[in-house]
Amino acid sequence: MECKTLALAVTVAIAALASANTVSADINLIAIGSINGHYEDLAFDSAAALENGVRGNPLGGLGSGLASAGGNTFLALPDRGPNAQPYDSSIDDTTSYIPRVQSLSLSLVPSPTGAALPYLVSAHLTDTTLLSSLSPLHYGAQVPALNARDHRFYFSGRSDNFAADKSSTNSRNGRLDPEGIRPARDGESFFITDEYGPYVYQFDRRSGVRLRAFALPDKFAVSQLSSKGDDEIASNSSGRIANKGMEGLAITPDGKTLLGIMQSPLAQDGGTGAPYTRLVSIDIRSGRVREYAYELSNIGTASKPKYPTVSEIVAINDHEFLVDERDGKGLGDNSSAAYKRLYRINLTGATDVSQLSGAANLAGKAVAKTPFLDLVAALNAAGISSSDIPAKIEGLAFGPDLERNGMVYHTLFIANDNDFLGTVTDSLHPLGTDNSNQFFVFAVDEASLPGYVPQQFIERGHLHD
Repeated sequence: MECKTLALAVTVAIAALASANTVSADINLIAIGSINGHYEDLAFDSAAALENGVRGNPLGGLGSGLASAGGNTFLALPDRGPNAQPYDSSIDDTTSYIPRVQSLSLSLVPSPTGAALPYLVSAHLTDTTLLSSLSPLHYGAQVPALNARDHRFYFSGRSDNFAADKSSTNSRNGRLDPEGIRPARDGESFFITDEYGPYVYQFDRRSGVRLRAFALPDKFAVSQLSSKGDDEIASNSSGRIANKGMEGLAITPDGKTLLGIMQSPLAQDGGTGAPYTRLVSIDIRSGRVREYAYELSNIGTASKPKYPTVSEIVAINDHEFLVDERDGKGLGDNSSAAYKRLYRINLTGATDVSQLSGAANLAGKAVAKTPFLDLVAALNAAGISSSDIPAKIEGLAFGPDLERNGMVYHTLFIANDNDFLGTVTDSLHPLGTDNSNQFFVFAVDEASLPGYVPQQFIERGHLHD
């Protein structure tokens, strides 16, 4: 279902930053903005209270996935919904929140004379699209109420929505924890990755109806399913780690290939403390799959692992990508951010590891990787303390190019997942602090991003980016 009303205008506040906002001579922070974490989205038909008492349409988690859909249009992807309120530990406090995509208009406008930053961000929420299937789905104890009215089957964030006699990648399972999103070349549909399966699905952009499910190799699935993530981890010796499935998604500029990345290594590759997670390349037309290894940098030691995670991947061109590797520390975790970095990877000459298993066999097979941006250092330099840097910086998207002082810059939008919590109160913020949906916008000059090609879209017979 696609819910349309008058656009909700949101003024994005730009923090007053000191002039020390320069990360390097070539990659500069040009704007920081936020959308209030207490707003509601446009899916008013889903607004009835969830099992935990939270309204069903909070405008939160926008940075779980972020994608440019051309021009100033962006698609923002919340995950499985608000589950921070304890109410039923047997399902990890998940609810029947219907996964959805938020369509945003995000644009940079010149700041007033004398402002610390050169631009302001203007944001408008234009659509909320609920995700559904025309084929029946397996549910647990709670069936989405909108099913009966709309004669379709809505996906749900509840962890008990699965068929116990099938693997976790069964496409009829009703549970969905979307984490990565990229629009298709035609602009009429989009692709989503998920943590529960993991799944890679294609949805119609207008209706939110699923169009296609891509088959992933069996190695990514778990066979013993549970509504409790810890029980799934304990019961399976192979497959994705619960809540650490396919977290990021990229699409090549020509729209022909998807590249998904697992948040953490598979169980048979060593699990969360292991050094290599997997990239999955999917040929969209044929569905053919290849796999590559990505070596985690913030791994720590065997005796004291740091359990690093990957949250996003975005295409630079058809063989190079930016990867967001981060810790789970910062605002929302009652801790201070320490490690949130972007790396540039190159698949040229990379080894297909489809037939390999185990960390020892993946050693020496990882894709080439070089540092690109240290986000903690960048935001610290902007006057943001490490305890106020969002714990979950998960969304990456290139925006429209920017011309300034005769130079062309590529804009990189970085967003957070605020876990649907508009305010955080903890030992570091005893009086409470705003926990909004945030956008960090960087300008990258052409020399710092050689080979960059924007995604191409076909619209009414014309090609544009």
